[in-house]
Amino acid sequence: MAFYDFKVKKRKDQGELDLASLKGKVVLVVNTATGCGFTPQYEGLEKLYETYHDQGFEILDFPCNQFMGQAPGSDDKIHEFCTAKYKTQFDQLAKIKVNGEDEEPLYTFLKAAQPKDNQIIGSKFTAKLMKFLSKSTKKDSDIKWNFTKFLVNKEGEVVNRFSPDFTPEKIEDEIKALLK
Repeated sequence: MAFYDFKVKKRKDQGELDLASLKGKVVLVVNTATGCGFTPQYEGLEKLYETYHDQGFEILDFPCNQFMGQAPGSDDKIHEFCTAKYKTQFDQLAKIKVNGEDEEPLYTFLKAAQPKDNQIIGSKFTAKLMKFLSKSTKKDSDIKWNFTKFLVNKEGEVVNRFSPDFTPEKIEDEIKALLK
């Protein structure tokens, strides 16, 4: 399987998004939550989207309630929160699971392609956070928390995986390079 072979469920009754429709684009895939300490990253994600969307950049936002129930509510309630508070315009898809038996198949693929997070070098917070979060996962490749990000190039290759505290702004240079 390749990135473009997947179809993912859109919010509510909007059908599926065929990832083949994203061929030739740079894509950032992120599992999100509306009640998390990292939720303000929506602001940075939206800024990236506004800056680079016209150049072929897309964001796929997958709400996930697996981490301490920090994405409560329906897909529509989550969408309303994000568009009202952060003015998000990028694709927000159906709520999914990113680990375990019922995990979204796309996430199985992403984790196999990039099994470890790229962390902020020198961040004591990251080291402590990842050590703590690693205790709650079964496999090293499991998603540790909300706002883990995967960067996919124009050819559909998963080129990087970023830890939750790796802010969208710190990914911008990689996005710019991939868009060239």
